[in-house]
Amino acid sequence: MEIAILALGCFWGPEIRFSKLEGIVKTEVGYCGGNNKDTNYKEVCTGKTNHAEVVKLEFDPNIISYEKILEFFFEIHDPTTLNSQGPDIGTQYRSEIFYLNDKQKSIAEKVKKKVNEEMGGKVVTNITLSKNYCPAEEYHQRYLEKR
Repeated sequence: MEIAILALGCFWGPEIRFSKLEGIVKTEVGYCGGNNKDTNYKEVCTGKTNHAEVVKLEFDPNIISYEKILEFFFEIHDPTTLNSQGPDIGTQYRSEIFYLNDKQKSIAEKVKKKVNEEMGGKVVTNITLSKNYCPAEEYHQRYLEKR
């Protein structure tokens, strides 16, 4: 299994959409890219932690490739809006690919370049080494309470 961490606005909708892809084994929402490894929604919303809302995907590369996941990532959000998606505005809603190794970085750069050419050079998606990922504990608590 491999991991992908992607920021594309509010994490609720994308998590559901990714969970329906064949080859995605597990999804988790959280925060990534910030100044510290522990945070929560209230802190992230201040804009001071530098975290983005993300979907963490565990996937089987024998069924779905990282490249296909990134192509889907670009299809399901607007990568041309800076720090916003629809009505959600703030740095936590930015478009960003958090890579875990050089192979992922290379694939991300290739896919972004292709999409950027198709969109007339307007893509603002960041490609960044993953740091300080933490799960959205408040989400997981609500999920467990519903079970």
